[in-house]
Amino acid sequence: MKQNVTYTDLHAAERALQKLESLPPLVTPTEIKKLRESLKEVALGNAFLLQGGDCAELFDYCSAGQIDAKIKLLLQMSLVLIWGGNIPVVRIARMAGQFAKPRSSLTEVVHGKEIPSFRGDNINGFAHDERTPDPNRLVTSYFHSAATLNYLRAQLASGFADLHYPFEWTLAHVQDDDTKKQYQGIVDSITDAISVDLFTSHEGLLLEYEQSLTRLLKDQRDGEMKWYNTSAHFIWIGDRTRQLDGAHVEYFRGIENPVGIKVGPSMDNEELVKLLDIVNPKKEVGKITLITRYGCDKVEIKLPGHIKALQSLATLLQCDPMHGNTRSSGSGVKTRQFSSIISELTTALRVHKENGSRLGGVHLELTGEPVTECVGGSQGLTDKDLSLNYTTYCDPRLNNKQALEAAFLIAGYYRDGKMKGGAWFKGMK
Repeated sequence: MKQNVTYTDLHAAERALQKLESLPPLVTPTEIKKLRESLKEVALGNAFLLQGGDCAELFDYCSAGQIDAKIKLLLQMSLVLIWGGNIPVVRIARMAGQFAKPRSSLTEVVHGKEIPSFRGDNINGFAHDERTPDPNRLVTSYFHSAATLNYLRAQLASGFADLHYPFEWTLAHVQDDDTKKQYQGIVDSITDAISVDLFTSHEGLLLEYEQSLTRLLKDQRDGEMKWYNTSAHFIWIGDRTRQLDGAHVEYFRGIENPVGIKVGPSMDNEELVKLLDIVNPKKEVGKITLITRYGCDKVEIKLPGHIKALQSLATLLQCDPMHGNTRSSGSGVKTRQFSSIISELTTALRVHKENGSRLGGVHLELTGEPVTECVGGSQGLTDKDLSLNYTTYCDPRLNNKQALEAAFLIAGYYRDGKMKGGAWFKGMK
């Protein structure tokens, strides 16, 4: 099994997994079914999928302020996309469970000493003396996920996303007057009530955790008993764990949840078709979301072949323009160039159109905070600015303004047929 965790205390690990098995589900079959139906509409071209959130959640992110900031940003982005595409937007947050991260190396050398790599708060701690995998963190991650979900549901039920409460939809965190003016114009132009659902997701990396929260539950619509992953509404297989004969693919093919599959430049067309035959043998529309993450210089090479291989399958394709565009700054800090992110999105949109297909959504690593982790954008951030507010413990994220810029650019494409800038986007690099 790829990316598996080895615990030194096997009895503690067994107790943690038994505890997880006894705890109630975090999400329900009804919610999962609702998302599958929504994603079917996306696959059929009747909606657009917006998925975003932290690269790797920390337990410390489970606070009202941080959760509110992410909810607000995703809702604001979706409002812009509704305006641009004139279609509904399905919202999925990388939240309430996105703790674990795959690593290319399970160890690293710090001050001449080899120690385990930080693999996410549900496995080990970032501090050097907390790097030994601790199975009790699995249970802790459950309760942080539960608290986040509880607060998320409470906020949405309390009218946090209601357009009739404009205070919640303002851009008080953005100083640019042109941005505020353009955004407020969109809010004013949308007078119909908008139904707001926000689903949760994470990479299904730790199979012990996922299996412990998998339940045989009744589908209220047909009365049949089915297997549901109740840790989140949507989980995905990473590019490192999508082997055809691997444990992750075997697990994912057995659950009712809609699932994502990361598709990188190493995936050939034949392998992709075989993978879909395994995970979705009934060819159910809305079951699978393919999340392409090539890098801006490889989209035009790889995407056309993947589209042609899938033409008879009605599969939802989503663009992740983040993971293939990571680089190191001159000082060795991991970052991403905003122009490369937008370039991958632009090329994906064009290639889909040229091949008679449609980009169904976008998958972004972002935060509601004013971090300085990705460079470029209208703020003109450079490598020298990374140290101003670089807080990620894993990969760099778009800040609140950069994420909104991306939403405006996508909306502009669907509204006017092309990505375009203008005064609001001047300085994008």
